[in-house]
Amino acid sequence: MASIVLKRTQQKMPVVGFGLWKVTKSTCADTVYNAIKAGYRLLDGAGDYGNEKEAGEGVRRAIADGLVKREDLFITSKLWNTFHAHDHVKQITKMQLGLWGIDYFDLFLVHFPIALKYVDPSHRYPPEWFGDDGKVYTQNTPMHETWGAMEQLVDEKLTKNIGLSNCQGSLILDVLRYAKYEPQVLQVELHPYLTQEALVKLCKTFSIAVTAYSSFGPQSYVELGVDKGAPSLLKHNVTSAVAKTHGKTEAQVLLRWATQRGIAVIPKSNDLGRLSANLDCNSFDLSEPELAALSALNINLRVRAH
Repeated sequence: MASIVLKRTQQKMPVVGFGLWKVTKSTCADTVYNAIKAGYRLLDGAGDYGNEKEAGEGVRRAIADGLVKREDLFITSKLWNTFHAHDHVKQITKMQLGLWGIDYFDLFLVHFPIALKYVDPSHRYPPEWFGDDGKVYTQNTPMHETWGAMEQLVDEKLTKNIGLSNCQGSLILDVLRYAKYEPQVLQVELHPYLTQEALVKLCKTFSIAVTAYSSFGPQSYVELGVDKGAPSLLKHNVTSAVAKTHGKTEAQVLLRWATQRGIAVIPKSNDLGRLSANLDCNSFDLSEPELAALSALNINLRVRAH
């Protein structure tokens, strides 16, 4: 399986993973089990997704059935905005590990560079963006404090790698100034409508691996009503023409556009056929003109950070 070697730990992170955003609780355990059975070894979760317990059930079943061992899997989760204060980082990480039923994460990310007012998990979990009154309450916790607490998770072996999500270059450079353990991964929205070329170049300069989410562009947001009316990349004539040339699906082409350039992807699907097809996206190569044609679709369309 194609992988990216993370700089500090030299751990191999699979280039194609399975994303758990919007995977419903009722189907999550089965979906995770089927993803592992199909060959996925990276699972990308988050406290905010509200399905970590169910994802962990799928993992335990796969291990019990002999499909994998824990060390075969690369499990990612994320720190939510309401837990940025130093004393809350370890507390919630241990809780999330408990939900998964595992001893460590392979990668733990700061989900957003936004600190919100603490919400006790016994009151509401996941806390989401809003207080009980529907308003957003920020909290004055600097990233320096949060990152220091993330580094302690590494020292205490609660996670092997730490990283950032939904951050731009200026904040990455800020973290690099004081980090004992540099970010190993940056996860951001990235697709042909939002190529983020300068950000990707910056990450490569500092050997920070990049993971793309929303690889299919607006498609993931149609059901949420926030797709901004942009034409589907899965139906775009450029994508379709390239797919026809290679005898592949449009989804495989969009994923390969990223992975061929060393960017990891985390698509999801509840369909077993698409699960396997997405994982098989590295079985062909796009030509330089094809890569350029897809990149030329860039309109800096940021659909929505998740």
